[in-house]
Amino acid sequence: MWTKLLSKKRYREADKIEADDTEEYYRSSFHRDYDRLIFSNSFRRLSNKTQVHPLSKNDHVHNRLTHSLEVASVGRSLGLKAGEFLKTKDDSINPYDVAYIIQTACLAHDIGNPPFGHAGEEVIKEWFKKNKDKDFLKDLTKEQESDFHHLDGNAQSLRIVSQLENSYFMGGMRLTFATLGTLIKYPYSSENCEAIGKSKFNFFQSEKDIFDLLFTELGLKNEDGTYRRHPLSFLMEASDDICYGLLDLQDAFELNIVNLNDTKNIFTLLCGKEVTNETYEHESMIKINKVSKLVAISINNLTLHVMSVFEDNFDAISEGKQPKDLIDLFSDSDLKLGLEEAKNLAVNKIFNDKRKVELELGAYSIIETLLGTLIRATYQLHTEETLSFRNKRALELMGENKPKESDNLYKKY
Repeated sequence: MWTKLLSKKRYREADKIEADDTEEYYRSSFHRDYDRLIFSNSFRRLSNKTQVHPLSKNDHVHNRLTHSLEVASVGRSLGLKAGEFLKTKDDSINPYDVAYIIQTACLAHDIGNPPFGHAGEEVIKEWFKKNKDKDFLKDLTKEQESDFHHLDGNAQSLRIVSQLENSYFMGGMRLTFATLGTLIKYPYSSENCEAIGKSKFNFFQSEKDIFDLLFTELGLKNEDGTYRRHPLSFLMEASDDICYGLLDLQDAFELNIVNLNDTKNIFTLLCGKEVTNETYEHESMIKINKVSKLVAISINNLTLHVMSVFEDNFDAISEGKQPKDLIDLFSDSDLKLGLEEAKNLAVNKIFNDKRKVELELGAYSIIETLLGTLIRATYQLHTEETLSFRNKRALELMGENKPKESDNLYKKY
């Protein structure tokens, strides 16, 4: 089972799938995945993408790149622990391989997010729904239309690493199947969104064949055609949950959106009353350092408990019988409540900060203008009509990203 789940195969083309045979003792296949990700253009672009607070003037506030690096740090720790645990079941497993797999998946987990974070996703989805009866969208199939109506950064992340970055439509970054599988939290397409009532999915119709091939090779395709999650994806997901649940608080404190009184009960639950009181009462420590120290202790406590929960539920997770994420399965009620309260504080106070709302409203104007201009220009190109001056200029603006005339409309969009 784990021989397949830790597959070193790489996708180059549909008929060219090969196991990595260029390993060196100092640089494994999974280490190479990490290097390909961190040196990529798509990863660097995360430095200018919003985590929570758009266009912050404070150097200490997270963007998508710093968030991804911190998630990867937690993922590496969980990976080493998981690797040691798995080695007790299969002596051929190298714990450092597992660490690199999860670390790299964590680096890639937000690589497909649009500008302005989740607000950007919402703008794009709303624009396509609002214009669904227009001529330029009427030729899309129902499945293709669904991809745009439920657009999700998770699916775009897979598209970038498997198609767009580096080897264009010839395997993308050509990451190992183990790393690609670990990246997937929602192993289904946008067609499933209506049934679950959420716009969360992990592959577009354009990546359907690659996804099916990947999960078949990993041994994660069910007899009924559905797919099971890769067991290591639960640890990647938990790493993200831990970081965004706590580091949003750190940012909010930097921006004076919350204060020590707002966070004391959260840290008491996550760090214990004694440690929290001692830190809060430390006279020579400035406030932001108090928060940073308690965030670090919280992350350590949560990481240790996540691993314990993973081990306790390992059989169900391995068999694909575990529908819940690891945070939902927490047996330590204080840790679970503390993380829930951190997320509730973010929803009630941080996400509704006035400046954040103002900038997200600006995102509507910016993204709607771009979509309205570029989609219409692309459609006119598709119809082979004589391009208007406006549309010709819009296509020129796209430069080398301009759609190919031979592509179908869905691929152009």
